[in-house]
Amino acid sequence: MARNMREPAAPAAGRRGPHGGRAVARTVRGWITAFRNKLDAGELVRLPVVLVLATVWIIFQSLNDNFLSPRNLSNLSVDIVGTGLIAVGIVFVLLLGELDLSVGSVSGLAAAVFAVLNVNIGMPEWLALVVAVLTGTAAGTVQGFSFAKTRVPAFVVTLAGLLTWNGLMLSILGTSGTVNLDEDGLVAMLTSYYFTNDAAAYALAALGTGTVFLASYLDRRRRQTVGMPHRSLGAIGARTAGLAVITFGAAYVLNRFQGLPLALLVFIVVVAGLDVVLRRTHYGRQVYALGGSVEAARRASLSVTRVQTAVLAVSGTMAAVGGLFLASRITSVSQNSGGGVLLLNAVAAAVIGGASLFGGRGTTWSAVLGILVIQSIASGMALTDTPTAVQLVITGGVLFAAVVIDSLARRSQEAHGRA
Repeated sequence: MARNMREPAAPAAGRRGPHGGRAVARTVRGWITAFRNKLDAGELVRLPVVLVLATVWIIFQSLNDNFLSPRNLSNLSVDIVGTGLIAVGIVFVLLLGELDLSVGSVSGLAAAVFAVLNVNIGMPEWLALVVAVLTGTAAGTVQGFSFAKTRVPAFVVTLAGLLTWNGLMLSILGTSGTVNLDEDGLVAMLTSYYFTNDAAAYALAALGTGTVFLASYLDRRRRQTVGMPHRSLGAIGARTAGLAVITFGAAYVLNRFQGLPLALLVFIVVVAGLDVVLRRTHYGRQVYALGGSVEAARRASLSVTRVQTAVLAVSGTMAAVGGLFLASRITSVSQNSGGGVLLLNAVAAAVIGGASLFGGRGTTWSAVLGILVIQSIASGMALTDTPTAVQLVITGGVLFAAVVIDSLARRSQEAHGRA
């Protein structure tokens, strides 16, 4: 009798297994469907870039064991800052569907202004630094106002600026040509100072991860309150866990060399701060709106002139800041400052990272991902003694692929009514 009472329990347990398995299968199928929908709609344009970055790291690590060493990765984290900051400014311009060709010259001009004021004239470093940054802001503002008022394409206005600011830089430097900076000075410390205490890197990782989790959770609550689509707690948890692995892993690697670089800390703070400006402020929404349609923005009574001028001012300011970091890296300013492939690398970083050439899509983190790809290629080439020509060819190929992906993504979004 007792056996008969226990017998029904066995089928019940057996039924829970298949039902549980079907529930898991449905969940997995739901994730796969959502992934395919986002891919078809052109919302995962950064995924190929991440795969390219991973491929670059794997290839160069197989060619040289030092590529993923703590020393090289720490140097890489500092090398990306100067050009990366300039690329962040370009992202703002790309959001309008425009292009700023003057950022290289503006960065060189700002560095020259700082060097002459501080070294040749004797102005205090902090004051010379402020004047240098404001020089970039002024240059960007002039170009932005000219672009907004004349409605001449920004790339034409900034092409003229490229020549003008480069000539002004050469005039400021004069016949000396090169000015050496104080190796123990404030600007030199921007790329030479490290927080050697392990807690600094781990604290930054914890702060970043916690902030992303809190922002995602609060966004979920707001959307849930008004009945809008929102991420599940599981998705938020998985996203946070993935970010934690990356950030704490990076902190561990940095601490194995000299600790957290000041340059990287400044870079992350600036990128995160400007990301908040773009996505959480009225000004940022206006920038995205102009990128979608200038005429629609005018009809919505947006101050197009003010926003366009402000965007070019931001680009000029970031070019100046990036120029100071580039000067800090070599502790000198010369007639070649801001030249070479700096402009091409900055634009390529923004585009490769996912900022659309058609306007209206991209974030400041696009510049971070893009410059990581470009600088990783440069670092790997240096370690393997590969000619610079090959580096340019590879970078050009990656840029072309990014532009093609951007174009295809836009077509897909248009087909789905999202562009």
